Amino acid sequence: MIRVGVFGAGGRMGATVCAAVAADPGLELVAAVDPFHADVDLQQLGVDGSGVQVARSADALRDAGAEVAVDFTVADAARGNLEWCADHGVHAVVGTTGFSDADLDHFATRFTGSPANCVIAPNFAIGAVLMMRFAELAAPYFETAEIIELHHDEKVDAPSGTAMLTVARMAEASPEWGADPTERTVVDGARGGAGPGGIRVHSVRLRGLVAHQEVLLGTTGQMLTIRHDSYDRSSFMPGVLLAVRAVGEKPGLTLGLDALLGL
Repeated sequence: MIRVGVFGAGGRMGATVCAAVAADPGLELVAAVDPFHADVDLQQLGVDGSGVQVARSADALRDAGAEVAVDFTVADAARGNLEWCADHGVHAVVGTTGFSDADLDHFATRFTGSPANCVIAPNFAIGAVLMMRFAELAAPYFETAEIIELHHDEKVDAPSGTAMLTVARMAEASPEWGADPTERTVVDGARGGAGPGGIRVHSVRLRGLVAHQEVLLGTTGQMLTIRHDSYDRSSFMPGVLLAVRAVGEKPGLTLGLDALLGL
């Protein structure tokens, strides 16, 4: 039985993680942390948490003997949460996005040689992980590509971590991409942002969406479209639970679910 604590338990993703952990017979939800929902019983948030009350600070994880902490917060909060995990020997599974390369380098240093390990993934939907892998495999056979990522209207970073990782992997798989033919931009930003390899990324934020991404690849006479849609936050839970079970056996920092899926 793995003892699990959740950061950001009062948010939509945090509450969904709490419910998934509580329902798994191999896991035990022992702590929930969220300074904005402190002293609230998880049942008041619609989660059967076996009497777990939301705490204000990470010390609740230590007091409850949590072995793994799941973090779905925001980058500013997650940085401190991961420092706490590294200092206290608690493994971390992180779905928070918006980290810089410098952040990731720092986390790699903090968790190397630490009794705690860390898995950070921009997307825990297994279908999204496969989408990125398929785009990487297809990249050498096409000269042009663009990505459209679509998310709910509460997402604070753009482009998404999934989109940026997809572009990076495509550019690494094929370094040569056709130049943008645009000579006159009528509206600033109409062509999106240029990622690695000059591949354009477009971000959409609309109420009613959850997480969606479309990879468009074009070459002479044909186009390939690879799309993944998460219609509900429950789509991320199989990947989160997989990481919770596996993080203890993955020393240091692991980026993405690929290594856990054998991709």
